[in-house]
Amino acid sequence: MKHPSQYKNEKVVVLGLARSGVSVAKLFHKLGAKVTVNDRKPREQSPEAAQLEQLGIEVICGYHPERLVDNTTALLIKNPGIPYNAPPIIEAQAASVDVVTEVEIAYWLSKAPIIGITGSNGKTTTTTLIGELLTAANLQPVVGGNIGLPLCEIAEDVSSENWIIAELSSFQLKGTITFAPKIALLLNLAETHLDYHGDMQDYVASKAKILSNQSDEDIAILNWDDEITRQLIPSCKGQLFPFSIYEKLEQGVYIDPPFSPINAGDPLPNAAEEASIRSIVYRMDNHSEQQVLMPLHSLALPGRHNAANAIAAIAACLKAGAKPAELIEPLTSFRGVEHRLEFVRTSNGVSYYNDSKATNATATTMTIRSLSAPLVLIAGGLDRGSDYMELLPIFTDRLKGIVVVGETRHKLEHIAKLAGLDHIKIVEPKASAEETLDEAVKLASELAESGDIVLLSPACASWDMFSSYEERGSMFKKSVHTL
Repeated sequence: MKHPSQYKNEKVVVLGLARSGVSVAKLFHKLGAKVTVNDRKPREQSPEAAQLEQLGIEVICGYHPERLVDNTTALLIKNPGIPYNAPPIIEAQAASVDVVTEVEIAYWLSKAPIIGITGSNGKTTTTTLIGELLTAANLQPVVGGNIGLPLCEIAEDVSSENWIIAELSSFQLKGTITFAPKIALLLNLAETHLDYHGDMQDYVASKAKILSNQSDEDIAILNWDDEITRQLIPSCKGQLFPFSIYEKLEQGVYIDPPFSPINAGDPLPNAAEEASIRSIVYRMDNHSEQQVLMPLHSLALPGRHNAANAIAAIAACLKAGAKPAELIEPLTSFRGVEHRLEFVRTSNGVSYYNDSKATNATATTMTIRSLSAPLVLIAGGLDRGSDYMELLPIFTDRLKGIVVVGETRHKLEHIAKLAGLDHIKIVEPKASAEETLDEAVKLASELAESGDIVLLSPACASWDMFSSYEERGSMFKKSVHTL
């Protein structure tokens, strides 16, 4: 595509309202394009429509009209979640019209360098932490993308003195053409979103777009420990600066001494003891000496997965120009983000944690590994076709009991039976999602004893019962507080 300012008097179609759609529609209207916005939601469910129409923007709700995209259409900008088999997208591709997400638009507009963060797990924690670290280093970050403000809104206002810190999903990245962040951070890759992508090949290719347009003046920060991520290293065009919790590196950020991998059937190590003997260290290049940043036990967030998130964030901040000493205090005080291993309360000696953001099996596995007390797990949600066998070892080793909900309840029940769990509770759908979750919390509390943990870590997306993982997590917290 070309610069957004070059679409003046040309037809631009915005597919999907939501916040990013409204933002990008206003932007192209201001730049003089002929903007049409289309959303399949009924008019009464699209309060943003009236606001756009008052500006003179055409809005069509309730259906996709025929010939929405025609030979006069110059560009189609889609909401990331809209599948590529939607008729207007098929029409655009057939007519060789560029189909992009707002990430591509923001890249063209931004005067600030961009740190793009993607991966299957840990994006929000890492993105938020980078924002905190660069704020402490006085580098004027602005956080947005998949969290916070739409990138187009940010890109219009930033200067070259800022850094844009962008959490990016595979849906957003799939719709990019030239996007090339100054610093690209790829955390990990695990099987997820296959209902949207169709297969792992498309999912990995979409994630890898964060690297594909970089030059040798850019930085590529990759997880050295992730098998799939590591396979992308030969195709990196940016300067490689990896991170690892399992190996000492010639350059990058890593843990010393490294962790030993945990194999199925191994006893889980004590997380506090593991951290007490290790340090976060870095080498800026393969000619420099190893430098110790801080003891690992000083991190506020527990668990190996949070150690990996932290060193990934440190790598990005060092390459953005932060001084190492400026990073220590925020690393010791950062307590994480809502809905990600969030402590809720202790009741009758049982601790309750909200991990609603764990929307795949890998995320749930990592969370369970970071906790040492006996666990009663609440899990289940949208069925995206996975068999969840990945969870069998952790169910066998770590669970005292499980309460399963949602579309995947019987799949997870099957895994729990294979794991030999004695305490398995199935919650059939109630009149509302809130009632279903209330019942799950009640059953979990009955299985738990003083000293135990009740953990909501669904291993599934929320959309079978809830509008978002945030809504699911908030309802869980409400249920816990009303026990």
